[in-house]
Amino acid sequence: MRAVLQRVSEASVSWAEGQSSIGPGYCILLGVAQSDQEGDADYLADKILKLRVFSDAAGKFNLSAADVKADFLVVSQFTLFADARGQNRPSFLQAARPEIGRPLLERFIQRLGASGLRVETGSFGAQMTVRIVNDGPVTIVLSTDSWEPRIG
Repeated sequence: MRAVLQRVSEASVSWAEGQSSIGPGYCILLGVAQSDQEGDADYLADKILKLRVFSDAAGKFNLSAADVKADFLVVSQFTLFADARGQNRPSFLQAARPEIGRPLLERFIQRLGASGLRVETGSFGAQMTVRIVNDGPVTIVLSTDSWEPRIG
């Protein structure tokens, strides 16, 4: 499972049938791999909840999402598993098929929501437009698998 975590002052996602938006918090682009399991969803959600990248009064990264009552916007993004090594058209064979990806995405969202913090989502499998106002900017890439991002 891979996440691009962006600390935002606001973010929104829209698709043909709807839209969601949040205030200060995290916009999370989430990719699920074919090999991911429930433990990956739980581990990644817990890591994000505990990650301290919100600034305290001294400007240091000391506060977690719970400390600042952050909102979450979770957007599924299978393209995080693109493999462009040796080719110009990426392959997405490592990305989970919907019957695996959707339940794990939902588990991840439920795990975040169990914290009591607000969680909004996009629409699984839909063509979406994401708008973010990155705060910092702070962008962190997290993964539950070993990841080699080289392209050659």
